[in-house]
Amino acid sequence: MEEKKRCISSEKLCDTGFSYTLSIISGKYKMTILYALMEFEIVRYNELQRYIKGISHKTLSLSLKELEKDGLIVRTEYPQIPPKVEYSLSERGKSLMPILDGLCEWGDKNKI
Repeated sequence: MEEKKRCISSEKLCDTGFSYTLSIISGKYKMTILYALMEFEIVRYNELQRYIKGISHKTLSLSLKELEKDGLIVRTEYPQIPPKVEYSLSERGKSLMPILDGLCEWGDKNKI
């Protein structure tokens, strides 16, 4: 049986796994946040803000909320004063780490 050749005119990028993955990790700082959690495992909000120089409070807060909503990170809040909140990778987020690690390796080998 002959294999049918795919035609770009009958396909949609939005239906691909590639598009879905990009939709949950796109954004200026989401990959950086995931990288920090991969490297340091448990990180507090202020530590992330210091680590990612130049990120605004609003952008960091929104990025964290989106990553949590998409199931990539876990937000743990401790009932104390002052409030303590820690972020870590969820199991779903950890499953993305081999891909992120591959990007890091590529960058190490190819940076100019």
